[in-house]
Amino acid sequence: MPEGPSIVILKQAAKPFEGRTIERVEGNTRLDKDRLVGRRIVAVRSWGKHFLLELDGLALRVHFLLFGTYRINERKDMPARLSLGFSGGDELNFYTSSLQFIEAPLDSVYDWHADVMSDQWDPALARKRLRARPDLLACDALLDQDVFAGVGNIIKNEVLFRIRVHPLSTMGALPAPVLRSLVEQARQYAFEFLEWKKQFVLKQHWQAHRQTTCPRCQIPLHHAKLGKTNRRSDFCERCQVRYGDAGVAVVPVDVPVKKRAAQPAAAARKRAPLKAAATASPSAATKKSAAKPRSSAPSPEAPPASRSRKRAA
Repeated sequence: MPEGPSIVILKQAAKPFEGRTIERVEGNTRLDKDRLVGRRIVAVRSWGKHFLLELDGLALRVHFLLFGTYRINERKDMPARLSLGFSGGDELNFYTSSLQFIEAPLDSVYDWHADVMSDQWDPALARKRLRARPDLLACDALLDQDVFAGVGNIIKNEVLFRIRVHPLSTMGALPAPVLRSLVEQARQYAFEFLEWKKQFVLKQHWQAHRQTTCPRCQIPLHHAKLGKTNRRSDFCERCQVRYGDAGVAVVPVDVPVKKRAAQPAAAARKRAPLKAAATASPSAATKKSAAKPRSSAPSPEAPPASRSRKRAA
């Protein structure tokens, strides 16, 4: 599943379609395709892992699930879930994706303060929501789309490694400066992810995700499926501090990992034009509470756990 930065890349690539009218609609979607014909694209937007086409009187949400992809002004050799055609032969094609019509205004459906890549991102609100759930594990907190919309497993693993926090730490046990750092780095890493993805060097910057050795301690990293989300965590038991005691044991699992990639050269590597988006020391002892763009999207991670909605005052 693509994480938020990959959806932002798609949003940027699809911007030239704003103001254009849909002339043709095809695909094997169960949605009423006739509802899209003749509608103008008012805005191309994103929220977390959701790609959004805001139309006249309607919106279309695209989620890429585990294996979804897209093509702009070109096609794959497989049936499209949805193909939108425009004048001049331009088209937007989505494959193996979840599609949904949204009848209400997007601003009444989505909480933009929760999107880590939104201009309206509110770190104070994120901290407040985390403090209200003291038993929430760090590995689950970063994947909660109501708090960190757009954060996926890559950002989760890399942020926790960067701030030296064990994935089984609890929110209530994190010292205030550490909680602040977790929230800040979720957004910071998302924007670094975006730039590295555009430069085709994202994997070269991974320190923990799918790696085998801790670059700080030079010891093997641990790999385990943790938390209620049961997603794989890659972490170091020595330099990532476990704050609090959630009473959860680490049961290592056999997961495919990759050897550490060579560090990127100082000069940016020249690559082919962008064509993909949807796929960033303390002791180990437990501490107690203290136009015609052409592009395609890589495969995404799992259906959205939840869609954040505006809360009543």
